Amino acid sequence: MALKEYKSGTAFPGVIGRTADVSTPAWPQPNRARDGAPNVLFIVLDDVGFGQLGCYGSPIATPNLDALASDGLRYNNMHTTALCSPSRSCMLTGRNHHSNGLACITEGSTGYPGSNGNIPFENGFLSEILLQNGYNTYAVGKWHLTPVEQCSAAGPYDRWPLGRGFERFYGFLGGDTNQYYPELVRDNSQTEPEKTPEEGYHLTVDLVEKAKRMIADAKQVAPNKPFFMYFCTGAMHAPHHVPKEWADKYKGQFDDGWDAYREKTFAKQKEMGIIPQNTVLSRHDPDVQDWNSLSNGERKLYARMMEVFAGFLEHTDHYIGELIQFLKDLGEYENTLIMVISDNGASAEGGPTGSVNENKFFNNVPENLEQNLAAIDDIGGPKFFNHYPWGWTHAGNTPFRRWKRETYRGGTSDPFIVCWPKGIKAKGEIRSQYAHVIDMVPTVLDALGIEAPTVIKGVTQSPIEGFSLASSFDDASAPSKHLTQYFEMMGHRSLYHEGWRAVCPWPGTSFVEAGMGFGAPISYDKLVELDAHGWELYNLTEDFAETNNLAETERDRLIAMIGMWYVEAGKYNVLPIDSRGTQRFMEERPQIAADRKKYVYYPGTQVVPSNVAPRVLNCAHSISVDAVVPEGGAEGVLFSMGGNDGGFSFYVQNGKLTYGYNYVTESYFKVESSQPLPSGRHIFSFQFTPTGPVDIARGKGTPANIELFVDGQLVGTGELPVTIPLSLGLGAGVAVGADPGSPTMPDYQPPFKFTGQINKALVDVTGEAVENLEEKMRMYLARQ
Repeated sequence: MALKEYKSGTAFPGVIGRTADVSTPAWPQPNRARDGAPNVLFIVLDDVGFGQLGCYGSPIATPNLDALASDGLRYNNMHTTALCSPSRSCMLTGRNHHSNGLACITEGSTGYPGSNGNIPFENGFLSEILLQNGYNTYAVGKWHLTPVEQCSAAGPYDRWPLGRGFERFYGFLGGDTNQYYPELVRDNSQTEPEKTPEEGYHLTVDLVEKAKRMIADAKQVAPNKPFFMYFCTGAMHAPHHVPKEWADKYKGQFDDGWDAYREKTFAKQKEMGIIPQNTVLSRHDPDVQDWNSLSNGERKLYARMMEVFAGFLEHTDHYIGELIQFLKDLGEYENTLIMVISDNGASAEGGPTGSVNENKFFNNVPENLEQNLAAIDDIGGPKFFNHYPWGWTHAGNTPFRRWKRETYRGGTSDPFIVCWPKGIKAKGEIRSQYAHVIDMVPTVLDALGIEAPTVIKGVTQSPIEGFSLASSFDDASAPSKHLTQYFEMMGHRSLYHEGWRAVCPWPGTSFVEAGMGFGAPISYDKLVELDAHGWELYNLTEDFAETNNLAETERDRLIAMIGMWYVEAGKYNVLPIDSRGTQRFMEERPQIAADRKKYVYYPGTQVVPSNVAPRVLNCAHSISVDAVVPEGGAEGVLFSMGGNDGGFSFYVQNGKLTYGYNYVTESYFKVESSQPLPSGRHIFSFQFTPTGPVDIARGKGTPANIELFVDGQLVGTGELPVTIPLSLGLGAGVAVGADPGSPTMPDYQPPFKFTGQINKALVDVTGEAVENLEEKMRMYLARQ
């Protein structure tokens, strides 16, 4: 007899008698997807511009993504928000980024409804919707959607992947990570890579392997159960990390420079039909150096940086190909709806000259050509945190102007590939319907025949703000449903409406022409002036790349569109406009724990992320570690806050207590004890005492005096002529008993675990001297 089932919330349809022989059972109906429901796979690339994939005209080889395009569709009118987390929130919720509280990345939240960093639960994720409809749900790779203050072991975890509808997660919570030494999380706990770089570890390879394993785990049990996978590479965000042989494939291919790249890519785009034949290539950007005016050394260095980027992208494509082949091997490819997108245009975070350490850019530390040339053979390897210069950024967004963080099309127009062999008849075609990342969720729901729910986990849902693109799948002439779309990113604004685009650049059309750099604040009076004179207007039906400003001749239209921008801004919580850049990162935000002057940490616990770690930059502080040194001595790290891009480490090497400081790889400083460590239980301390002023504009934190102590007795002293002013670096979380991830100092291999026993560590930012606090420290540590 067939099992009788009933839906949750309905009456029990069986019979309950006094005994089983006069009763009939019925079972709660399992949550099953409809028969034949397709899998859904989002492949999200990071910082990939419109002109960087082979199938969008780039000279970089991306055969596997090209094959998806040949088997499906390429859209040439897809738009993002111009920044990573805001775009990702859109592609998972179908709502605009300010509706999601993500005007900026969570590190730049400012405490207004459109910018508090907390995606509302009434804006349900696609994962939450599909989970309700019988799907397995997996997130792999970059997340960056949890408020940064909530990314520690203290939680809360309700905005981590498993709190937003994903059943499994493997990846990293932040905005970028080292590809060789990533900061990994499995579900709700930190984990370490299974191999070292010397053993061949690379994050992309790891993510693909974990993705395949997740899919196989479920498919071998329930082959008919569909999955939704949100697969987000760390590539192509800096650091551009790839094994040398991949970069070497491109030796010499970029020696003719970024303008040559633009011209060749532009010609190829026209040949492919990915851009209209009447498109005019945007101008050479004033912020980009003239390739022919560069020295031989500069050209050599910058060409190599691009070779590394190209090798990194081809490497990424190769492993995406392995994931696609795995789906084919399982027989799942034909019925998988695949969407490939980048989160914004190519990134300008490498600055005008590129860098071997991106952390220099965030600390205003100028680049040193001689040092960078000396590092040229190691660029792309685990030693550096490298990024290319603005010239390659601009070239990567061909044919458009500008880049990530700005709302010209260079920042907002991205590759978008849709492939679903069983569901889309058209193959290898191009679509030009206007689209925005908020359209991905409604498109998936439309294709799957699923209605957006009105309630998720008891929370009434807000309306989805995007539009389905499904009508364009097999009809190239289907009318665009998305007629109006606002843009705002750190004061840079624009509006699309029915084929026209109004843009108000900030601080101007370029930094050179504006006479100001990124992050210049907009006052109320300045905003009034911008609204009167700062807007540009483009007719995209005739001017695909925004090269002919019609603001003067179409003044009435422009005025109407400016007003329309404010209507959209009011509708979606865009105001207030805040153009500050990295200054926003310094905003005070609610913390799980109250700020304090003393922090106690324990060995064997999860790394404490830098955003909830003690603030030790430019202020007096001491760190004391209660440890036991066995007979015969010990070595290893007692306490660390750093990685190979910057930070400090307190460790024992060659029997001596050592303080090491990495000034953004520009300089390394060491202070050692004058005598070997004694055996037994002791308190090992260092005191950091500022000795001069801070010069943030020139990338210099306070100089300092370092004193080393054993049980309050001075055993060593030294000077730091300069320290890091703003950000220790990506890996600068608190770790006790080891230096996990990339090594802070070059004279040991991570994790360099302490071989003795550590009981506790105390970070003291009261500024009191260690020799006066020794007994107090001993008592404080004993009580914790």
